[in-house]
Amino acid sequence: MKVTVTGKNFNVTNALRDTIESKMEKLDKYFSKEAEAKVTLSVEKERQIVEATIPISGSVLRAEESTIDMYNTVDKVVDKLSAQLRKHKTKLERNRVNHYETIRFENIPSEEEKESFEPRIVKTKRFPVKPMNHEEAILQMELVGHSFFVFANDETNEVNVIYKRRDGNYGLIEPNME
Repeated sequence: MKVTVTGKNFNVTNALRDTIESKMEKLDKYFSKEAEAKVTLSVEKERQIVEATIPISGSVLRAEESTIDMYNTVDKVVDKLSAQLRKHKTKLERNRVNHYETIRFENIPSEEEKESFEPRIVKTKRFPVKPMNHEEAILQMELVGHSFFVFANDETNEVNVIYKRRDGNYGLIEPNME
């Protein structure tokens, strides 16, 4: 697996880069040699933040952690990715989800930020929508760690949204074409 390490608001030292690459080698057994992991390190006040993203066969594994020590944060992110892989490995194989694409939704402004400026489109994402069933959509949503997921329903060929409810169950939004 190829690991790309970038720093946001600070320079990544060679020692830190080597540590991250060696820790990510624990995950090599799950991936082909062509897999690429992107690790972004950032510092906000006293928080050391590590975000790792690994696109695999149409899915995206993502983990983010923050502590006061960058090396501990790296350990936590690698552990989180390992847990995600173990949890979803059999589901991915059973459902053959490995050929679907997914999208991450980010930069959604908070309520306070919405009040302070005029709404405008700051980012546009385009992606191929591949048909999948509800179970596969839930799996993809859990893999990216978001509370909702937009997908094309393989039965109706319509765009649907699956979301996680506060009670832990899932909801489905379907278009009403009447």
